[in-house]
Amino acid sequence: MFQIDVMNNLVLAGLFVLFATSIGSVIAVIFKKLPEWGLDFSMAFSGGVMLVASFTSLILPSIHMGHVYNTLSGIIAGFVVIYLIEKFTPHEKYVLKFNRSNIEKEKVKGVFLIVSAIIIHNIPEGMAVGVSMANDIEKGWATAIAIGIQDIPEGLAVSLPLIMLTDRLWIPVFIGVLSGFSEFVFTILGGFTFSILAFMLPFGLAFAGGAMIYVTVREVFPQVYKNRHEGIVTFGFLVGLLIMLYLDTTLG
Repeated sequence: MFQIDVMNNLVLAGLFVLFATSIGSVIAVIFKKLPEWGLDFSMAFSGGVMLVASFTSLILPSIHMGHVYNTLSGIIAGFVVIYLIEKFTPHEKYVLKFNRSNIEKEKVKGVFLIVSAIIIHNIPEGMAVGVSMANDIEKGWATAIAIGIQDIPEGLAVSLPLIMLTDRLWIPVFIGVLSGFSEFVFTILGGFTFSILAFMLPFGLAFAGGAMIYVTVREVFPQVYKNRHEGIVTFGFLVGLLIMLYLDTTLG
């Protein structure tokens, strides 16, 4: 039976990641510009957090709770689902093909593409928080805090390109908040689903872990390493990895 305390913690954790992303979006208005290496560092930081969380908060608990084949099938399913969503949903990389002279007539389309990409990225993050919370509240909060920390630079990274694209401030902030709201929705959805269907929890944990690994390997690392800031990127990844490992150890 679904427990009230689990639901309360799911809502609070979802609001936390929503708030963290929103803070990053507001910071984008304050600074407006950020060096390219700063965005690379923040994305690599996110990759470190997501990679560690995939294993310590999701895949390893899945193995301990059920048969290894449930875990393996969940990881594969997570990869396949995010791959299909990414394949059949417009992606933000198409925005980069627009010339500056074409930006005005492509604004609406550009915003739609970016929002679609944000939702793709936040599905596994939100599910990771929700499913981890359904498994263990303390580990769920470790995951939520770590992902919330990396959501601040992520919100910044979301809103800054939109500010440049639209030449406006508050529409990009709204889009950043919307990205956090999508994470909130998947936090509640993931936690609620696998609390009710407790027998599927090992599969659900592995599914969220697989989805996060896919996003990290497919989206984060290729993006940050192509800009020739290898030292900064590697350091950012290490910081994210250590922070998530520390939080998972001390809070979990």
